[in-house]
Amino acid sequence: MEFNLADLFEAAVDAFGERDYLVANGERRTYAALEARANRLAHYLADQGVGPGDHVGIYATNSVEWVETAWAVFKLRAVWININYRYVHDELRYLLANADLCALVHQATFSPQVTALLSGLPRIRRVVTIDDGSGTPLPPGSVDYEEALALGSPERDFPPRSGDDRYILYTGGTTGMPKGVVWRHEDVFYALGGGVDALTNIRVQRPEELVEKGRAAGGPLVFLPIAPLMHGATQWAVMGQSFTGNRIVLMAKFDPHEVWHLVEEERVNSLMITGDAMGKPLVEALDEPGADYDLSSLYAVVSSAALFSAPVKDAFFRHLPDILITDAVGSSETGNNGLAIVGRGQTAMKSGPTVSVLGDSVVLDDDLRPVAPGSGAVGRIARFGDIPLGYYNDPEKTAEVFITVDGVRYVMPGDFATVEADGSITLLGRGSVCINSGGEKIFPEEVESAVRSHPSVFDAIVVGAADERWGQRVAAIVQLRPDARCTLADLQRHCRSSIAGYKVPRQLHVVESIERSPSGKPDYRWSATVVAGPPTEVDPAGARVPEAG
Repeated sequence: MEFNLADLFEAAVDAFGERDYLVANGERRTYAALEARANRLAHYLADQGVGPGDHVGIYATNSVEWVETAWAVFKLRAVWININYRYVHDELRYLLANADLCALVHQATFSPQVTALLSGLPRIRRVVTIDDGSGTPLPPGSVDYEEALALGSPERDFPPRSGDDRYILYTGGTTGMPKGVVWRHEDVFYALGGGVDALTNIRVQRPEELVEKGRAAGGPLVFLPIAPLMHGATQWAVMGQSFTGNRIVLMAKFDPHEVWHLVEEERVNSLMITGDAMGKPLVEALDEPGADYDLSSLYAVVSSAALFSAPVKDAFFRHLPDILITDAVGSSETGNNGLAIVGRGQTAMKSGPTVSVLGDSVVLDDDLRPVAPGSGAVGRIARFGDIPLGYYNDPEKTAEVFITVDGVRYVMPGDFATVEADGSITLLGRGSVCINSGGEKIFPEEVESAVRSHPSVFDAIVVGAADERWGQRVAAIVQLRPDARCTLADLQRHCRSSIAGYKVPRQLHVVESIERSPSGKPDYRWSATVVAGPPTEVDPAGARVPEAG
C-alpha cells in the first residue's frame, strides 16, 4: 500500500468536501472548491505539455493560488519547485536554471524579475501570472492565471500515481546557493507529513487512517502557519493538516496585530512561528495599551527553524497561561527529528531545545557511531529509513551529506547535538558557521563575496552576532583599503545589488587586519572575539526587517 500526496489530498476532499480548507488574504476555499480549481490548472498545464517528472516553479507570496498550483502539479505526477521571492537576480537565475523548470506560475508583482530572466531560460515553455492588483506589466507570452483555469476541466480524471513520485524542497546550501532536496512522496509523508505520530512514534499503516482520524476528531482544527509557503514548515502545515480535514489560515505578510486579529476572527487553535523573530513582536503587540483580542480558541504555539528563547516563551505564558508551546527540531533533509512540548514554568533550556526523538533519528559522533546517552559527547543529528534520495543536480553534495555506515544509509546535514541520559537530544547549533537569523539560513561565504566586492574593502569575514529578537544577525568584520572609508550604510547599499536583503550585514566591525590561519582560512575564534566586542556600527533596525513574507 503506497502513500502519494495527491492521493491523500483527494481522499480528504471526498470525505470533507464542504469543509473550509483554506483562508488567505480575504479569500476562502472549501476542500471541494479548491480541488476543482486545482484540477482545472492541472488540465491546463497538461495541455501545455507538463507531465510526470516535469518541474513547475511557484514564485509568489502566501495565497490560495500558491496552494492550488501545488496540488495541480502533484495531480499530474509533476514536481513543484518553491522559489524564494526574496532572492535577487543572480540567486533567482541560479535556482531557476538548477531546477530545470519547464513552467512557472508567478505573482504579478514579480513580473519584472521573471521578464529579466526568461530569455536565458529556454526550458521554460509556459508562464502563468497571478493577478495581484499590482498593475505590473506581465512577462511576454504569459497567460493570466484565471484564464488558464477557465481553459481546463474541473474533473478529476488523472492516471494512477505512485509513492515513488517526487517532491523537491529547495533550501539554502553550504555555498549559499539553494539546494533541491529530492524526496519520494512516501518517504516525505513519514518524515514530515504526519505519517508518524509526534507523541507516540506510531506509524500510519493505511492511507485511510488519516480520514478516519479526521472524522474521529469531531470537527476541524484551525492552524495558522505564519511563515511563507516557500519554506517547508508552512508547506507541511498546509499539506499535512489537509489529510485529516483541518483548516489552514494564511497571511501574505507578517504583521503581529493582523496575526492576533486572524486568531480571533477564524478561531485559530494552533499558531506556527519561527522562534523569537516572530514570537517577540507577537507578545509585544499584546503588551501595547488597548490591545484586546479574544484568544480563547488558541491552545498551542509551535516553533520551528529558529531559536525560541525562554524569556519570549514566558511572555507568551503571561498572556496565555494555558497554552502549550512546542519546539520542533528538524531540517529539509531529515524531516522532523524531534519535539518538546513545554508548559508554563518549564521554559528553561540548555544550549538549545531538548526534544524527544521522532522517527529514525540518531546522533552520530565523529567516528559515525551513535553517541551514548548521558556521555556528554557531541555529535551530529542523522536520520535513516525515511530519508531523501539526495540533492537535485548535485552528486558531490549528495555524497557528502548522505552516507552509508554498516550498510545503513543516513542523511547527516550538520546539526550538532548531544544525547541526554533519558535518550532525548539537545540541539547545539547548526554546523560550520551558518548564520540562523529568524529561521533563515545565511551562509557567510556568499555574504563575504558581496562585502569584499565593495571597492573600499580589502578583506572581510562574515559571522553571526547574537541578536535578542532574531537569534543572530549578520556581522561583517572588514579590513579597509589604505585611506578608504566605508560606513555600514554604504556596505548595505552595495550588497543589496547582489544578495537578498535578509543576508545583508546589520553590524560592522572595522579592524586593522583580518586574522587568518596559515592556510588562509578565516580564524573564527578570533572573529567571535571581535564580534563580542563593541561594533563600529549597528543597524538600528536590528537583524533584518520583520517579515513572514
